[in-house]
Amino acid sequence: MDELEKNVLLIREKVLARLDLSREISDEELEAIITEERMAFARDGMFSIRDRVRLEQQVFNSLRKLDAIQELVDDPEVSEIMVNGPKKIFYEKKGRIYRWDGQFTSEERLVDILQQIVARHNRVINLSAPIVDSRLADGSRVNMVLAPISIDGSALTIRKFPEHPLTMQQLIAMGAICEEAADLLQTLVKARYSMIISGGTGSGKTTFLNALSQYIPSDERIITIEDSAELQIQGVDNLVRLETRNSNTEGVAAITIHDLIRTALRMRPDRILCKFRVPTSQTSIFSSF
Repeated sequence: MDELEKNVLLIREKVLARLDLSREISDEELEAIITEERMAFARDGMFSIRDRVRLEQQVFNSLRKLDAIQELVDDPEVSEIMVNGPKKIFYEKKGRIYRWDGQFTSEERLVDILQQIVARHNRVINLSAPIVDSRLADGSRVNMVLAPISIDGSALTIRKFPEHPLTMQQLIAMGAICEEAADLLQTLVKARYSMIISGGTGSGKTTFLNALSQYIPSDERIITIEDSAELQIQGVDNLVRLETRNSNTEGVAAITIHDLIRTALRMRPDRILCKFRVPTSQTSIFSSF
């Protein structure tokens, strides 16, 4: 543990001791308390301005956000975050994988973060349900595997998506698809042909389907069905998004893809977009146009 991490832990403990847990504390109040404790901990001359900002930000992230990986979540150029236990964190940026110099203080702290993520979507992760798919507030896809199923510590994988999905024109400009193929797909979508989009992990299936959705007429009613909500359908107002749910030990029943398809057919859809993973090395997306 380096000096910065030690200082973060010390200030975090002092801040926690001051918090009034009987009422809601705003982010602004918390930031003010962190600054006061940092100033009491050390004179400004002991840290550069950059180090003071980083120290206070890391304390705040450890209390309100995703701790050691929040900077990666906030970086728009990072597309994937991979946590292999509390001490090994990797990320993908512009197609290359790097090791992150941050880490969680312990396995317990990492599990706390996992619990925070699933709690926001009324899901549970524990020894009875050690593998969970969820998502962040910005729509990023999350997969979690608790130890000891993940042998070297709990694993967390976050697939981030761009704030603004790529358009078909951008895919053409990038050389991902030619104009002739895009024109053909536009004709097929408008003619309501059914399509299957399949490929390996990270091959761009969701990105492509999001771009393809721009060809759907804006006056249609669309139902999306996903095992983990990721689609960013463009230009459609009459949209219903459905997501599966796992069962848990508290008696909550599972909601499957089959359940949602049956329900969607009763919701007067013009189109159903169904995205799911098949139990093979490939991942498939079925789109009913």
